Amino acid sequence: MTEDIAPKSSMPYPPLHLDKKFVALSDWDGTITTRDSNDYLTDHHGFGLEKRREGNVRILSGEPFRDEFRLMLKSVAKNGHSIAECQEILKQNISLDPGFLNFYNFCKANDIPFVIISSGMAPLIRAVLSKLIGDEEAQNIEIIANDAQGEGSDWEIKYRHEESPFGHDKSQAILPYRRLPNPPTIFFFGDGVSDMSAARHADVLFVKKTDKSDNDLAAYCTREGIPHILFRDFNGALDVVKGVVDGKLSVEKALDLKDASAVASA
Repeated sequence: MTEDIAPKSSMPYPPLHLDKKFVALSDWDGTITTRDSNDYLTDHHGFGLEKRREGNVRILSGEPFRDEFRLMLKSVAKNGHSIAECQEILKQNISLDPGFLNFYNFCKANDIPFVIISSGMAPLIRAVLSKLIGDEEAQNIEIIANDAQGEGSDWEIKYRHEESPFGHDKSQAILPYRRLPNPPTIFFFGDGVSDMSAARHADVLFVKKTDKSDNDLAAYCTREGIPHILFRDFNGALDVVKGVVDGKLSVEKALDLKDASAVASA
């Protein structure tokens, strides 16, 4: 799939945020949240951690993310868990990055649109987000994600871009901005294999650091030579974003930091 030929989308996109100087786009699972909800469901209620990690290794070696991710989620459904059950499980086990609300409030105060770009399923994201920040505030955040289809435990993921090897090609949330006469500066935040399609298209790419050894997006960006900034949480990322928004850091200088913790010495 080339950048000029967008994959057919099974769901509409929200309008572009025209005439904005900055737009912040972020992955949901493991980035805004402290753990990946789909990984959690798979590890504890599906076919388990070992098989999931084997699938991630295959993705990094070139297998389509779409196919491996579908297998993960099917393993949860095959074990008898409905979408409603998954929502309740995640509401009890998923929490926000400790700096996210500070970052989100900064975006609101500075007229920076904030959009969640996820390879997960919107019904799960909405349920968890509403529980964590309240229904009203959650409804104000745009979510571009996949969906779920089916009833009871007979459900499966409905991909936004079935023709794309990513299932949801996250680059399609960035590339339309690139075609604007005066494109905004795009900040993108991610952590895993589902973010690979968007990684090279952001102006400032933030890759979340984890205490685990399986930082797949960092490994991909290093291998492909894609400039990125490591960040521990959104409080650290906020210092870098403030610098760019205030004009104290250029995009190039921000990327030169390589780690958000270095902003204090920039």
